Amino acid sequence: MRHGYPLRIPRPKSVKKRSKQKPPKGYDSWFEYELHQKLLRGCKCHTEAVEYVQVKTYHPDFIYVDSMTKGGWKVYIEAKGRFRDRGEARKYIDVKQGLKKNEELAFVFWNAQTPMPGARRRTDGTKLTHGEWASLNGFRYFTEETIPAAWGLK
Repeated sequence: MRHGYPLRIPRPKSVKKRSKQKPPKGYDSWFEYELHQKLLRGCKCHTEAVEYVQVKTYHPDFIYVDSMTKGGWKVYIEAKGRFRDRGEARKYIDVKQGLKKNEELAFVFWNAQTPMPGARRRTDGTKLTHGEWASLNGFRYFTEETIPAAWGLK
């Protein structure tokens, strides 16, 4: 027992088959609904939100340090052919939020005009591109032709 409650709640012997319809509004599943109706009647369901942070490690492809700038300016450079999915793109927004004031994350795209994965077609027939995504999210981006010359010097 922990906190005065038994560790396990015995399962009912007969488990009836659940409907193939969606669960009632406010519930994510029939299991959740049934728990709330029977064993967890005294609990609130989906009434609060809890923020959380996942700590992960990012390994940039390249790092450029500008020692000429006061305090040193560090650019983490990510070489990208394309994003595989939206989650990968979201990762870089999270990485950016974790950077110090003298650090930035910049992209070198193989083709900045490549459409983002899952991008919807706009009324003009185009889709959001990697370059547009970078600009919208406050990232500098380059292509092989536009990489700053200083990045190639020792």
